[in-house]
Amino acid sequence: MTTYIIRRVLTVIPTLIAVSMLSFVFIRLIPGNPVTIMLGERARPQDIEQYKEQMGLNEPVYIQYIKYVGQIFQGNFGNSIINRVPVIDQLAYRLPATVEAIIVALIIGISVGVSAGVLAAIKRNSIIDTASNVVALTGVSIPIFWLALIAIYLFAVSLKWVPPGGRIDAQITITRVTGFYLIDSLIMGRMDYFWNALHHMILPSLVLSTTVMPSIMRLTRASMLEVLRSDYVRTARAKGLKERKVILKHALRNALLPVVTVIGGQVGGLLGGAILTENAFSWTGMGSWYFGAISGRDYPVIQVAIMFNAIIFVLMTMLVDISYGFIDPRIRLK
Repeated sequence: MTTYIIRRVLTVIPTLIAVSMLSFVFIRLIPGNPVTIMLGERARPQDIEQYKEQMGLNEPVYIQYIKYVGQIFQGNFGNSIINRVPVIDQLAYRLPATVEAIIVALIIGISVGVSAGVLAAIKRNSIIDTASNVVALTGVSIPIFWLALIAIYLFAVSLKWVPPGGRIDAQITITRVTGFYLIDSLIMGRMDYFWNALHHMILPSLVLSTTVMPSIMRLTRASMLEVLRSDYVRTARAKGLKERKVILKHALRNALLPVVTVIGGQVGGLLGGAILTENAFSWTGMGSWYFGAISGRDYPVIQVAIMFNAIIFVLMTMLVDISYGFIDPRIRLK
């Protein structure tokens, strides 16, 4: 296992280098100029050139990249072109909000998706199976930004069950310790703040969970159907084991292997869905930060955003591979 992990880590390094090089070049091919966007269309050409020189944007791309890599090794990820604030500080401030929403969305998506998939496989060709397939196909087909707007109108505006946006009520101030409002409110000993933050989080996380729930549901159903037809499941039933034990101990554990693969890959999809979801719900996380950076051609922010997503995706893929050996003992990592 140790040798396998070391080998996987070594393969991650050239992958991240390639991602950084390609993203650095392609970002600068995006139409539009950050200096022009910042100064306005009526800015004088000499002012534009002066700002480009100050920011190093008038140099060849390969020179800019070499300087960028040198700054990274010094722990400097650059400053935002728009507000001149260090990018790493903005990342540290906004990351907890997005991670908190993604964790809750994953909990909802995995619990509902796996449960519904298992139930649909057990009750094959029943009303439950048909309903789960309809829900899964609907969830895959509906754009998340449209679903977010409909959810806000239905549950926040019409029914008034949940707030329409934000992380917490405006009159509440939570002392920032970790950046996670649920944790920080508990550290403060304020359960009323905790429930208020959770109340605000329900709708955004529920909408965000629809990016992973349908895939998990359909794959769990298909995997369970295949496992339930296997010889060892028939043998377990022939021995007189209870159906509940056959399903949970023998069938589900083996059926989870492909599901874990999907869950690991879906984290990147959650980060992508967070961009649209956070803007719809006025959620001050990384999604709204990314959107503003792309709109303003803020190169340092976009670069860090791409690298962060790449690192998360690579790490999740590695964790999925390692988890195979624990989920299915028949697999031996070499």
